[in-house]
Amino acid sequence: YPEELQIDRDLGGLVHTSALMKNLSPLCSQGLFGVPELSGPAGFQMAQHQALREAEFLVHKACTHPPGAVTVETFDQLSDSLCRVADLADFIKVAHPDAAFREAAERTCVEIGTVVEILNTNVDLCQSLKNLLGNEAVLATLDSDTRRVAELFMFDFEISGIHLDYSKRSKAVALNVKLLDLYHVFLSGSQLPNAIDKQVLPEHIRHCFSIDGNRVQISGLHADSPNELVREAAYKIFLYPNTSLLLCLDELLACRHELATLVGYESFAHRALKGTMAKTPGKIIRVCFALSAVFEWDSLITSKDFKMMKEMKKKTHTTNPEVMPWDHAYLSSAIRTEMFNIDPSIYSPYFSLGACMEGLNCLFTQLLGVYFQAEQPKMGELWSEDVRKLAVVHETEGVLGYIYCDFFRRLDKPHQDCHFTIRGGRLRDDGVYQLPVVVLMLSLPPPSGRTPSLLTPSMVENLFHEMGHAMHSMLGRTHYQHVTGTRCSTDFAEVPSILMEYFASDYRVLSQFARHYQTGEPLPENLVSRLCESKRVCSAADTQLQIFYAALDQVYHGKPQYRSTTDILREMQEKFYGLPYVNDTAWQLRFSHLVGYGAKYYSYLMSRAVASMVWRQCFLQDPFSRVMGERYRREMLAHGGSKEPVLMVQGMLQKTPTIEDFVDALVLDLNTNVKSSV
Repeated sequence: YPEELQIDRDLGGLVHTSALMKNLSPLCSQGLFGVPELSGPAGFQMAQHQALREAEFLVHKACTHPPGAVTVETFDQLSDSLCRVADLADFIKVAHPDAAFREAAERTCVEIGTVVEILNTNVDLCQSLKNLLGNEAVLATLDSDTRRVAELFMFDFEISGIHLDYSKRSKAVALNVKLLDLYHVFLSGSQLPNAIDKQVLPEHIRHCFSIDGNRVQISGLHADSPNELVREAAYKIFLYPNTSLLLCLDELLACRHELATLVGYESFAHRALKGTMAKTPGKIIRVCFALSAVFEWDSLITSKDFKMMKEMKKKTHTTNPEVMPWDHAYLSSAIRTEMFNIDPSIYSPYFSLGACMEGLNCLFTQLLGVYFQAEQPKMGELWSEDVRKLAVVHETEGVLGYIYCDFFRRLDKPHQDCHFTIRGGRLRDDGVYQLPVVVLMLSLPPPSGRTPSLLTPSMVENLFHEMGHAMHSMLGRTHYQHVTGTRCSTDFAEVPSILMEYFASDYRVLSQFARHYQTGEPLPENLVSRLCESKRVCSAADTQLQIFYAALDQVYHGKPQYRSTTDILREMQEKFYGLPYVNDTAWQLRFSHLVGYGAKYYSYLMSRAVASMVWRQCFLQDPFSRVMGERYRREMLAHGGSKEPVLMVQGMLQKTPTIEDFVDALVLDLNTNVKSSV
C-alpha cells in the first residue's frame, strides 16, 4: 500500500481525496470547515465582520422585543453568531500549519473576545433579560431549559458587574482586562526555562540539558530520567522562584478576589463554583479532607506505595535513601516496569488506528445506536491532507453531527490531545437542527509505508477519552447552543471522557477489535490483565498528589491569606502530600492550570469519582448494554449544560451521591481491577 492510501486503510477504509482534489477546478474550492470566506487568511476578517454585523442586529432585536422565549432565543443566536467564528478561530490559531492562518485567527479571537466583554457590560441588553426574569407571568410560560439558559446568560452579566453603578462597573471591566494580561504573562512565564551557570552543575550531567554558551537551560522536570542527580537538579533549578512571576501570581489572585467580591461573591472560588456539582468551596475542602483521611501518609493504602518507592530507590544505588518529590514519577514507572514489564511495543501491533476506530464504531453502535460514516471533504475544507471527516449517524435519527479527526503528528502542531467545539448544536428558527461540529486533535504516529499507525495503550486510552467528549457533543440535543454538548460545568464535562477510559480497559470491549495488524491474532487477555494491574501501582500516591493540587487551588482562590503563595504551598503540601516541600522552590509557578482551571482543579477527582460510579453501577456487568446506553444518553449526554449537573448524575445513578460515595468510588478504583472478562 502506498503511504497515502495506508492512512485511509488504517482509519477504516476512508477514500483518499488528495489526488482527486488536485484535479478539481479552483471554483469548487471551499473554505475551512466549509465556510466560504475562510479560503485564505484574509477571510477571518470577512467572517468576523459578518458576525459583528449580525450581532449588532441581534442586540437591537433583543433590546426592543417584548420579553418572552424569543428573548432567550435571540440571546442564543447572538452567542452562536460570535461563537461560530471565535471557536473556529480558537482552533485554527493553534493547529493550522500556515502561520498566516494562525496569526489571522489569533487576531480574530482577540477582536471577538473584546466584543464579548463589551456586550457583557451592555446595560440595555442586560435590562432586556431582567425584564424577562422579573416578569413572573412570562416566566411561567417558559420551559425549564429556556429558563435555565436565561439565568445562565444573566450570570454572565452579573460576573461582569453589570448590576453595579457606573464607577464599579468600569472597575470590573478594568479588572477583567487586567486579568487577561496577567493570564498571558503567567502562562508564558510558566513555560519558560530557567538558566544557570554550567559550572554549577557536575560536568557528567550537563549533556542532559540544553547548553547555551556558559549557561545551562533547564526547560522541564526531567521526571523520567534514570539519573537521580539529573532529576534533582532539574527539579531545584526549574522550580527556582522567579520574583517577577511570583508577583504576577500574587496580582492575578488578588485581582480575581477583588473582581469576585466586587460583583457580590465571598471569594473567587464561590464565583467559579456556581452551577457546578460541587456548588461551594466548603464541599470541595470537605471532600479533600475526607480523601486525605484515606490517603494520608501513614494509611495502609498509601504507605505501601511510598514503601515500594523507597525500596526501589535503594536498588538504584542512590546517595539519598529518602524518597523526594523529584522521585515520584520515575520510581512509580520503575516499579511498574519491574512488576509487570509493560512494554508498549508488545501492545502496539494489536492497536492499529483503523482497528481502534472500528472498535469505537462497534461499541457506539451497540450502546447508542450510532455509527461513523466517512465523509468526502470539499477542497479547502481541511487544514491538512491527513485530516479525516466523519459523520456521526444514528440508526433512526440520521446524521447527528460531524467530527474532524486531526490525529497525526506534524511540525508546528501542539503535542496535546484535545477536543474543540467548532459549532454548537441548536434548534434554528426554521425548525432545522444546526448540527454540531467538533475536532479531535491527537498526536499519533503517522503510518509509514506498509505499517499502519500503531498506538500504545496510553494512546488508545487517550483516543477513547477524547471520543467521549466528541460523543457528548454529538448526542446532546439541546434547544440552545449556549449549553450544547460539553458547554456544561467543568466538574461534569470530564465525566463522559473519563467513563470511556473504563471501556478502553475492559477486555470484553478490546477483544472485539484488538487484532495483530500482520497476523490477525487477537490480543491475549493476560496482557490486558497485566496492563490493568500495572495502572494500580502507586495509584494511591498519585491520587494523594491530586488531592494536594485540588486543595492548594481552593486555598489560593478562597479568602485572602495575607502570606506568600509559597508559604501556602508548603503548608498544603505538608497537610495533603506524603513527600516534603523542597526549600527554594516554587512549584506553583509551573501550575498553569491555575489560569484555565482556577478554583476548579478538583474537577478531575470529582469527574473520575462520578465516572467510576456510573461504570460500576451501569456498565460493569455488561459494557454493551443498550438499555444502559440509552439511559446514559437520556440522563447525561442529551442535556449538555441545560440541566443541573447533579440532577443528571442523580438520573443516571438513581440516587444522590454523598461525599462518602465520592471517596468510596476513588478507593474502589485502587483496590479492584476493571472487569476483564465475563
